[in-house]
Amino acid sequence: MNSSSDKKIYFASDFHLGVPNHEVSLKREKLLVRWLDEIKNQAEAIYLVGDIFDFWFEYKHAIPKGFVRLQGKIAELTDSGIPIHFFTGNHDMWMFGYHEKELGVTLHRDPVIVKSQGKKIFVGHGDGLGPGDKGYKFIKRVFANRFFQWCFARLHPNFGIGIANFSSRKSRAATGNDDEVFLGEEKEWLVHYCKEMLENEHFDYFIFGHRHLPLDIKVGENSRYINLGDWLKYYTYGVLESGEMKLKTYPSNEPFKSNV
Repeated sequence: MNSSSDKKIYFASDFHLGVPNHEVSLKREKLLVRWLDEIKNQAEAIYLVGDIFDFWFEYKHAIPKGFVRLQGKIAELTDSGIPIHFFTGNHDMWMFGYHEKELGVTLHRDPVIVKSQGKKIFVGHGDGLGPGDKGYKFIKRVFANRFFQWCFARLHPNFGIGIANFSSRKSRAATGNDDEVFLGEEKEWLVHYCKEMLENEHFDYFIFGHRHLPLDIKVGENSRYINLGDWLKYYTYGVLESGEMKLKTYPSNEPFKSNV
């Protein structure tokens, strides 16, 4: 995936629309729409790097209710010629063509390599990468299995989506504030993954979501790992401009000041 432009490339992830309730989620969604509106004239491309929704499952003739403002804005931007890339995350991996057909986005289930502004960038949601977390990796294989997806699709949407929302809330209660804690480079599994990748191939930037904690860590002589944070607490996003990647905070659009 190659590009070259004087414009900027934007990256954001982990909006988790739908939680903790309709009112709070709608407020966050409107903020996202405002952000997209502000960046559209400067954007060469926009990468939404997973967990856009706290849960998404497409039935053959039904989709989850809500999120119409964000989806309408995305359709408007793609209709105007701005490429928008969706990455499936661990919360919304069950996208089966609706967003590509109706919104005009490009969907990615795996990390991609982006070459732009003289930089080589590895982009992915980040779940299931690196050492450890064997339990989640097993569950992810189950969730990605077409037979099990077919079985889930046999449930009525009211029941299926209800189960999924309950499970998501239980998972969030179990993990608590773990995502807000920097573990140190030796315990950050995506740092390990980046360093392993660099043994075979150079990348200027690794850009991931999933972690929910904004991070900017040097992983090689000329290589950095950027975690995009989230829009639940930090409201951070990445922007590539003139070959330099920066984390910024919305709505101030000022560089993010990390405590790490």
